Amino acid sequence: MKNRILLTGASGFIGGTLAPYLMARGATIRSVVRKPLSLPGSEMALVPVIANQTVWGSHLRGIDTVIHCAGRAHVMNDFIADPLPEYRRINVGGTLNLARQAVAAGVKRFIFLSSVKVNGEQTLKGQPFTEEHFPMPQNPYALSKFEAEQELFKLAAQTSLEVVVIRPTLVYGPGVKANFFTMLRMVRLRMPLPFGSIENKRSFTYIENLHSLIHRCIEHPNAVNQLFFSSDGQDLSTTELLRYCATAMGVGVYLVPIPESWCLYSAALLGQGDAIRRLCGSLQVDISKAKKLLDWEPPFSVQTGLQKTVQHFI
Repeated sequence: MKNRILLTGASGFIGGTLAPYLMARGATIRSVVRKPLSLPGSEMALVPVIANQTVWGSHLRGIDTVIHCAGRAHVMNDFIADPLPEYRRINVGGTLNLARQAVAAGVKRFIFLSSVKVNGEQTLKGQPFTEEHFPMPQNPYALSKFEAEQELFKLAAQTSLEVVVIRPTLVYGPGVKANFFTMLRMVRLRMPLPFGSIENKRSFTYIENLHSLIHRCIEHPNAVNQLFFSSDGQDLSTTELLRYCATAMGVGVYLVPIPESWCLYSAALLGQGDAIRRLCGSLQVDISKAKKLLDWEPPFSVQTGLQKTVQHFI
């Protein structure tokens, strides 16, 4: 692959590992960062703020493809009274501003990292989201991602820009932070956890599987102006996930078989209802479209992905 790529979010969890992945496959990367970093093999583009007034100028010169991973991330407890305008300024305005300037600079393709949250927070077990499901964003972050998708597809219809939207499920891998890191920490400490009888199903995306899908979307003709979900292709219950992680660590895990209704009630009393609902509820996606249109398969199983993640954590 000989492609000149502008990668935003190059210092983040996804972008920071995507750059070397693509360079190893022949791409030339111009990495967008907020502050100077050492980026072996990659050209650095210093952009302190990505918003609706950002001037991209020479950063887009000679670029074939933009991969837009940057954005205002989802925050469980946002301290801004009304965060939607800020999400829109960055995730909608910032995205569309970059895409419009990419058109003017002659960029061919724009790959946008969105979120499964555009579709909603839960599915019925065994009834995964597909790309045909009507979006049901339930928070400002998800709404801003959906609005950005809509604006990008409108721009594609009016210009020569080829747009690809990817909605990943929860992405994990070596160096993962936030809730997934907390879960690994609790498993390693062998803390008793009340998830011994959770029968939900959730889709996850190992980071190298996401890299593989993005790589396929860079030049594949069938990716043009399409939307794809990403996942490992094998869904796990919360109970199964915890047991897999414990096995990979070589430790025992004490999962107390407390009924789901009790977990939810107790969590609500402690003000943690939303977090526990995510742990107990199902959220599945169907990746058949990516498999069929792009002739793509996730190269790593969920077991391998968890093993690599746990090894790095340890």
